[in-house]
Amino acid sequence: MQKIVAGVLLLAGSMFGAETVPEFKGGIERLDPAFDKLIAPEAKIEILATGFNWSEGPVWRDGQILFSDVPENTVFGWKEGSTRATPFLKPSGSLNGEGQGSNGLAVDAEGNLILCQHGERRIARLEKDGRFTSLADNYQGKRFNSPNDLVIAKSGTLFFTDPPYGMKKGTEPDAPYHGIYRLGTDGKVSLIIEDIRWPNGIALSQDQKTLFIAVSDKEANRIMAYDLQEDGSVKNGRVFFNAQPLKSNERKGGCDGMKVDTQGNIWTTGPGGVLIISPKGQHLGTILTGQNTGNCAWGGPEKDTMYITADMFLLRVKTQVKGL
Repeated sequence: MQKIVAGVLLLAGSMFGAETVPEFKGGIERLDPAFDKLIAPEAKIEILATGFNWSEGPVWRDGQILFSDVPENTVFGWKEGSTRATPFLKPSGSLNGEGQGSNGLAVDAEGNLILCQHGERRIARLEKDGRFTSLADNYQGKRFNSPNDLVIAKSGTLFFTDPPYGMKKGTEPDAPYHGIYRLGTDGKVSLIIEDIRWPNGIALSQDQKTLFIAVSDKEANRIMAYDLQEDGSVKNGRVFFNAQPLKSNERKGGCDGMKVDTQGNIWTTGPGGVLIISPKGQHLGTILTGQNTGNCAWGGPEKDTMYITADMFLLRVKTQVKGL
């Protein structure tokens, strides 16, 4: 079964005026009958806003979707009924303006915005007075590269990836590896994986027992899975889904951000857009964006709308399944 429906709705113009909205070539590709239970056959991709440099790290908070424009050092916000996204936080990741902005965003149990700050090379919390509190910026005295994406467990433990994508040109990394770290509720940082090059997105399974890592290796795009142990360490690393065969001139991008729904399916950005992978590793379908696609997140009052950051675009698709 392969069916592509190219329904697209334009709800908002470009940041710089509707007349400059770039051409969008997208659609919804259905590869398995099970996909229709996740996204209805009549669903359309909605363009909410355009004109960004590189959009990333969406998260739903206080009735709006927040997302990073990494090179512009800005977090933008978009609310229902808005005609465009507006700046929410600037600077977002480089306080002196000389480095890259924030990338991955999350919201903790108290409703605080947690940011992966490329320029500051740290994980930080935005306080109510607008200041940042550094939660972690080094491991055993070695500064992080440029924290990229994060996920917060039900326990409050935070896991994050640390590739060098956001490092300032000419800066030498302190550590020889692209680490994946655990930040405990006690503030202690642990290096849990150090043998992956180019780790990117990160997610937890429904039962919090499996840690998924999206790997953006140009030669080996894939999703890795690890069994989480009670002490926070991992074991039994294995390839959960190999996305490399999907890459083509028509299907841009690699494995980047990802989220998990309440049925255990993984929604990961990858070649072509957002790939929906079953708990058993079967590719069920793709939200095709025609762009390099950075990340995705559920939002809305019922957590039943998938928001997607795809290069210059902020998109959304109504789903029939909710996000965790």
